[in-house]
Amino acid sequence: MSPSSISARLSIMMFLQFFVWGAWYVTVGIFMGENGMSHISHWAYTVGPLAAVISPFFLGMIADRYFDVEKVLGVMHLLGGVAILAAPFYAGSPVTFIILLAIHMLCYMPTIGLTNTLAFHNITDQEKQFPLIRVFGTLGWIAAGVLVSLGLNAETTAIPFYVAGGASILMGVFSFTLPNTPPPAASRGKITAREILGLDALQKLSSPSFFVFILSSFLICIPLAAYYNFAPIFANDVGLANVAFKMSFGQMSEVLFMLAMPFFFRRLGVKWMLVVGMGAWVLRYALFAMAAPAGVVWMIVGGILLHGICYDFFFVTGQIYVDKKSTPEIRGQAQGLLVLITLGLGMLIGAQVAGWLNNFYKAGGDALTATAWQSFWWIPAVFAGAIMLFFMFAFKDRVDTSEVKI
Repeated sequence: MSPSSISARLSIMMFLQFFVWGAWYVTVGIFMGENGMSHISHWAYTVGPLAAVISPFFLGMIADRYFDVEKVLGVMHLLGGVAILAAPFYAGSPVTFIILLAIHMLCYMPTIGLTNTLAFHNITDQEKQFPLIRVFGTLGWIAAGVLVSLGLNAETTAIPFYVAGGASILMGVFSFTLPNTPPPAASRGKITAREILGLDALQKLSSPSFFVFILSSFLICIPLAAYYNFAPIFANDVGLANVAFKMSFGQMSEVLFMLAMPFFFRRLGVKWMLVVGMGAWVLRYALFAMAAPAGVVWMIVGGILLHGICYDFFFVTGQIYVDKKSTPEIRGQAQGLLVLITLGLGMLIGAQVAGWLNNFYKAGGDALTATAWQSFWWIPAVFAGAIMLFFMFAFKDRVDTSEVKI
């Protein structure tokens, strides 16, 4: 298989991988509200973080050791596709509906790491080639939002689940055509739970500033969870048309800011990149709060467009910081620890807290009033602002970013 053919296949893989997620994840809260499940919509955004906590054990102890990567990827997507296809048929049974979403995410979350592993194994220049391949994932998410929103006008229906399920099954079949990639840890000795959890890496990286970074990353993800669950519901409640399409503006800005990151790195450095990323979350929630009473569209869209700064400056910068601080022996563990702390534990707690707050402000009703939405959004804004200030004054590390490439 020629290098150009491999790159094309890897790009299609990334496109389908994130198309699956983007097809249903933005609109699931709206669908649940239409089917009398608004009071438990936060559980749809809890199963993902829960799967992110469990998936490192699956990858480290099973997938990485015994099976070719492309085969595991294919089987997981086929199983996950069946689960997400079945979910809307059980909209009248909330517990079963959530269980099916959980099964889908338990199958899906390990595939994020598997696609990265497969891509890195089959390219020769990771710094140059991987960003060009990975950007197709973001384009896949955008395409899914455009399809279910503008193309099918199906945001309140079960169609996004069918689109996601069909794409997942297509991805499962396509995975078996990808380059053969042997299990990456097959030749290694026994892998311990400490390694998978990243505790050995944490011990080796221990310093006051690194602990401040890890603690801040964990805490900031608690208020961040409110966005993924409730921003689409909020936008729908205030009358914003084509919500899934509008939410994809965030991924569009993510692409632009990803391209601009090397420029900002050279001028700001790690600390102030992270501060700006945290500050963008504060500003986003403040815009939502101020927009709520009158449904000010430009403020809501502005908050969505801040996603590029929110995600790239915080998450991507954090990954680069961990990479710079790590040695080759612990790099994988350290990155796994960061995912576990942020997208796992932080978002898991955050989804539950946001769900409790949302139900509190409903005061027994089916939806939040405009005034209640304003109060709701100010809480994560203040919480994120406090964490930003703590990080700003407590983080003292200096990292050479002069050669950072995105």
